[in-house]
Amino acid sequence: MEPIARALDFLRRHPRAVMSTLRTDGRPALSPVLAAVDDEERVVISTREAAYKVRHLRRDPRVALCIVTERFFGSWYQVEGEAEIVSLPEAMEPLVDYYRRISGEHDDWSAYREAMRDEQRVLLRFTVTRAGPLVSG
Repeated sequence: MEPIARALDFLRRHPRAVMSTLRTDGRPALSPVLAAVDDEERVVISTREAAYKVRHLRRDPRVALCIVTERFFGSWYQVEGEAEIVSLPEAMEPLVDYYRRISGEHDDWSAYREAMRDEQRVLLRFTVTRAGPLVSG
């Protein structure tokens, strides 16, 4: 299995990650996130429209994730790509799909959709163009 496929398989089982975007001065900005993989093999992440990571990605779409297990130590992957930002209303059904992939069914989808509108949620998504590590140790 190639590195990208292995990394996506790992992410499907381990949604915890640290996301890196770039500030205007080139320094990394890091954020803990929950990530999933959609049907088109893209990494997807939910966040707020007003979040700094969204501002960073609108200016420079390069993104990296360090995917870790719940235990933190052990196996991990880094994936990279260029993010696309999907805003509401177009983001609503992809946000529902994102929730299902991470948490399963919601008790009240109407309340979930209302919360997504109230929080001005967006969906970040990207195709992985690079993944590693290829070796460990």
